[in-house]
Amino acid sequence: MGDMELVTVNTRFQIVIPPEIRNRANVDVGDLLEAKIEDGKITLTPQSPLDKHLAEGWADIAAGRTHGPYSTAREAIEAVEQRIAERAKNVVKRP
Repeated sequence: MGDMELVTVNTRFQIVIPPEIRNRANVDVGDLLEAKIEDGKITLTPQSPLDKHLAEGWADIAAGRTHGPYSTAREAIEAVEQRIAERAKNVVKRP
C-alpha cells in the first residue's frame, strides 16, 4: 500500500495506526506521539520521553515558572532545602 490509508475514529476517539505505517515510522506499543494540528490536518510525530520533558521545561520557562539564578551549586541546594522545609510546614497531618 502507499503512504496513505484510511482509519476510523471509534467512540472513544481512538484510531488504529495501520501496520505498514506503524512499521515505517518505527512506532511500538507505549511510544509517545506528539499530536498537533497543521492546516486542518492532524499529525502524529514519534517523540522520546526526553522530548516530552524538554517541552514541559520550555513551557515552564515561557510561563515564568523558574528558580534562580544561583551563583553556586550550594546556593541552589539551600534554596531547594528551604522550599522543602516550607512545604513540610504546610502539610496537614491526618489523625
